[in-house]
Amino acid sequence: MSDDNELIQQRRSNLAQIQALGIELYPRAFERTDTIEALVQAHDTHTHDDLEALRPETITSGRILAIRSFGKANFLMLTDGRSRIQAYVRQDALPERDFALFKLLDVGDFVGVAGRVFRTRTNELTIWASHIEFLAKCLRPLPEKWHGLQDVEIRYRQRYLDLIVNPDSRRVFEVRSRVMAGIRRFLDGRGFLEVETPMMQPMAGGALARPFVTHHNALDLDLYLRIAPELYLKRLTVGGIERVYEINRNFRNEGISTQHNPEFTMLEFYQAYSDYRELMDMTEQLISTVARDAIGSETCTFGGHEISLAAPYRRVSLREAVQEAAAQRLGVAVAEGELRDHALAVSLAQRLGIPVTPGVGPGKIATELFEAMCERSLIQPTFVYDFPTEVSPLSKQRADDPDTVERFEMYIGAFEVANAFSELNDPDEQRRRFEQQLADRQRGDQEAHGMDEDYIRALEFGMPPAGGEGIGIDRLVMVLTGSPSIRDVILFPQMRPQA
Repeated sequence: MSDDNELIQQRRSNLAQIQALGIELYPRAFERTDTIEALVQAHDTHTHDDLEALRPETITSGRILAIRSFGKANFLMLTDGRSRIQAYVRQDALPERDFALFKLLDVGDFVGVAGRVFRTRTNELTIWASHIEFLAKCLRPLPEKWHGLQDVEIRYRQRYLDLIVNPDSRRVFEVRSRVMAGIRRFLDGRGFLEVETPMMQPMAGGALARPFVTHHNALDLDLYLRIAPELYLKRLTVGGIERVYEINRNFRNEGISTQHNPEFTMLEFYQAYSDYRELMDMTEQLISTVARDAIGSETCTFGGHEISLAAPYRRVSLREAVQEAAAQRLGVAVAEGELRDHALAVSLAQRLGIPVTPGVGPGKIATELFEAMCERSLIQPTFVYDFPTEVSPLSKQRADDPDTVERFEMYIGAFEVANAFSELNDPDEQRRRFEQQLADRQRGDQEAHGMDEDYIRALEFGMPPAGGEGIGIDRLVMVLTGSPSIRDVILFPQMRPQA
């Protein structure tokens, strides 16, 4: 810490000397003719002789990444965050004040440089500086240039520092931006309307999760940060918007892990006159198209596995997945009936050595068995469909099987990326499901859904058959960029306060 303090004091001293030269310390603007990226792209293929013939002039700006001096020859390595170029600085080629300024520059400072573009004897694209303008001082030393910023705690807490010294970090967020743009193009091209729904809601609904609670003083009303936009988007379907979507921020008052952040981004969309099987087909097209848009390929590497996002994806029912896992991993033959009968399901869990939540029904037990035995093996894109009705209060039941709903989750890289179902649009059945959730809440399930009378009233006006889906943007970007933690793909993840 003392070394850092000495460096900060030295940089402040340099700043004072720059001011003594009569230079404005923090100018309001700088007019440049080229960004560094544009400059590099424009001249990347030009040889030394090409540039000597063209003698292109430029005015550019950026942050100093390195300062090197070799007698009369001095170099600044500049970056605009995307590309780098060096500036060649000679005392006899600069105004006196400019060279005095150069001697007071530090790594991390922002400067503007004017001059002629050429190539050095080592073929390095370079600006022969004829003018240097001071733009901002970096008062704190950057991490040591050869090692970058390896401390993940600092990377997440000080993302600005991470972006300065780790080019790969910026590339992750460029991919994220292309993912969002690609999703919008895909859905807009299919006639979907993008909307915005409330982030503060009088009732936390649309998912089974614990909410954050806030309070509106003027109304003296408790409100909840949304855990999902689902019930509002389906109200719009009732209102006649047949294809609707939102790319939204959701908030869930739950744990933090490599796959979970309390604040996260979801795509949620609804398509009238469709069911969950049609959405499987559409999801395959969406994911593969967005992958090509974002990374230029349908293949990526995640968790040490090469993953193909090209359609078609494997499809397996939840109960079949449990049966397969029990047979393959444990050598235990499981009849489907064991996953539908409470006593048999409890006995099966005990045989498999998997603890289950006390007091829950067989559908919940089957789901817990699936999560314990199957999820980690779902590396390639897989649709797991036909979930138990017990764990899906907003999904339409199968006509031939009331214990099962028309729902799927899509897994990639061993975790859930999407959740979808044929929407329940029977108001009487929806009320019965909500009442069951209320009973679960009374038994201590803090994630159980509440009773939403206004949503039931909306359904009573009539909602067409529809399929709806949510896709986790953060997790999808993790897969596409090979990022091991959700914090790598969220610019400012939630962190425990520093002591």
